[in-house]
Amino acid sequence: MKGIVFTEFLEMVESKFGYEMVDEMLTQNDLPSGGVYTAIGTYDHGEIVALIGYLHQKSQIPVPTLMHTFGQHLFQTFAKAYQQFFTGVADAFAFLESIENHIHVEVKKLYPDAELPRFETKRLNENTLQMIYRSDRRMADVAEGLITSAMKYFREEAILARENLDESGAVVKFLIKKK
Repeated sequence: MKGIVFTEFLEMVESKFGYEMVDEMLTQNDLPSGGVYTAIGTYDHGEIVALIGYLHQKSQIPVPTLMHTFGQHLFQTFAKAYQQFFTGVADAFAFLESIENHIHVEVKKLYPDAELPRFETKRLNENTLQMIYRSDRRMADVAEGLITSAMKYFREEAILARENLDESGAVVKFLIKKK
């Protein structure tokens, strides 16, 4: 998993829980990286799982809520750092449809070793978008946070329905209906 996920997770934890929590998370977990991350590095997915689990234990906030909040934070970071992906994009659906065939293509050019989730999109009608999320990392809660933040970024209201398409949570269908 790319290091930007780790560095941004730590930024979110610091802003919401304080530096002491970040320090505690990193020192109380036996992390193969030693808890030292760079945005361009690559790290084991198990480390982020351990960090989220630790934060859950300390805060008593449910893991899905923490991951959803992280997805929202990550979207805000991407919106500031990668303005080129938002330029000329008319609405949230157009943005979400561009993830797989535009944004992820550009990410792979920069980081060929990046293991990205897959997003299959299909417009069911003018106001409804279906997104299928696929990832063995099972972080659909993060994807949901990204989706809800995209809707807010484009100042659009929507109802978001979610359905696991397999038992593991590796394949999830999101149905987004604009209000």
